[in-house]
Amino acid sequence: MHCIPVILSGGAGSRLWPLSRQAHPKQFMRLTAEGQSLLQQTWQRLQGLPQVQPPVVVANEAHRFLVAEQFQELGVTPTRILLEPLGRNTAPAITLAALYVTEVLATDAILLVLPADHLIQDVAAFQQGLQRALAPAAKDWLVTFGITPTSPHTGYGYIRRGEALSDAHTYRVAEFVEKPDLATAEAYLADGHYLWNSGMFLFRAQSFLAELAQQQPEILHNCRLALREGREDLDFIRLAKEPLSRCPSLSVDYGVMEKTQKAAVVPLECGWSDVGSWSSLWEVTPKDEFGNSCRGDVLTYSTKNCFVHGQHRLVALLGVENLIVVETADAVLIAHQEAAQQVKHVVEQLQAQQRSEAYNHRVVYRPWGHYDSIDTGHRFQVKRITVKPGASLSLQQHHHRAEHWIVVSGTAEVTCNGKTFLLTENESTYIPVGAVHRLANPGKIPLEMIEVQSGAYLGEDDIVRFEDRYGRETAQ
Repeated sequence: MHCIPVILSGGAGSRLWPLSRQAHPKQFMRLTAEGQSLLQQTWQRLQGLPQVQPPVVVANEAHRFLVAEQFQELGVTPTRILLEPLGRNTAPAITLAALYVTEVLATDAILLVLPADHLIQDVAAFQQGLQRALAPAAKDWLVTFGITPTSPHTGYGYIRRGEALSDAHTYRVAEFVEKPDLATAEAYLADGHYLWNSGMFLFRAQSFLAELAQQQPEILHNCRLALREGREDLDFIRLAKEPLSRCPSLSVDYGVMEKTQKAAVVPLECGWSDVGSWSSLWEVTPKDEFGNSCRGDVLTYSTKNCFVHGQHRLVALLGVENLIVVETADAVLIAHQEAAQQVKHVVEQLQAQQRSEAYNHRVVYRPWGHYDSIDTGHRFQVKRITVKPGASLSLQQHHHRAEHWIVVSGTAEVTCNGKTFLLTENESTYIPVGAVHRLANPGKIPLEMIEVQSGAYLGEDDIVRFEDRYGRETAQ
């Protein structure tokens, strides 16, 4: 029986702010020396396993082009990318993938469910654990993977294992327990029967759906409607919003695994981390002789046990210990290691104040490329725009701003009020308020240009689209 990975890519990763933002969350970030994002590493660590098919990816609709582009970088075409118009937690997400496999692909594959935002250091041990889980999964067990704890961690849920199945490496799940306090976590570690809950699973699609029908029929019904009423769009399936909104927002642990009599667990020792905070990333990254993990242009003196990530400037630490320092183009985070789990409260404040730093980086990615907001002031904004070869922005109009475009390198194809012409390096043009216009890159190298906006309102929502090759909403 072949295996289809189901990669869950819907998380927000707010505890890794300011690198992780709502529009570009942690699964798309390149946090390690390997240079690949967490999403890409999730797929790459499956290489070499027999009978593994291209993945089914469940992602937030807003991230669809990030997902597609990162798989394109690897030369991989997912079996399908299912787009959620709203997040409903892991039980509906896994249900959608299982229904797609059974009802659309018409197969009863074994599903390997993997969050897209985990780190695993020992890939060989991870793959060995997957191989051990195949036999019980084929016998209708819903297998989860428990990480052998190395410390009394209070940021993870735990699984208490029961008696061994016929395979000595697989156990019945005796109990799922929530994140404990320190004293309870220390008792779990001493007990020896408790494992960290990894959130990874292996089971037959039909076995999972049969159990779901008993435990959560409402989720099954509405997910089936969301898939059937969805529509294909390029490489994606856009799931129907209305039936999905009726699904209870439940984790698969709470909705299914805690209730079933068929839950089994395979212990893993593979250098796993869910990268749930800056301190957990510090734990699994290389450190210098003083316990400092530094990336970027960083200087330290008389500094111990710090995590430092610099992106744009020199960051210097002097005479401090146990700090997290993260520098980006528009924000700097300084926190004590023990407060790492509380970063989400900063994000909540930013959201309450409707500040852009909660949602976007200064560099914003689009399906056609990206732009960097270099400078903003009263009635003006300056952006550096990069358009990928062969890509184009939508045919659009602005009611409140005019734009000046200056080509830095490459070739720009400009359409303005029905006229189309080319601009090359050091040439420029003016787009008046209300003009219907489009920017495209007909060349084979990236188009780099400077855009100067001026007007009474410069918000990104002042866009009326008439045509768009990427399926974004257009004017009716």
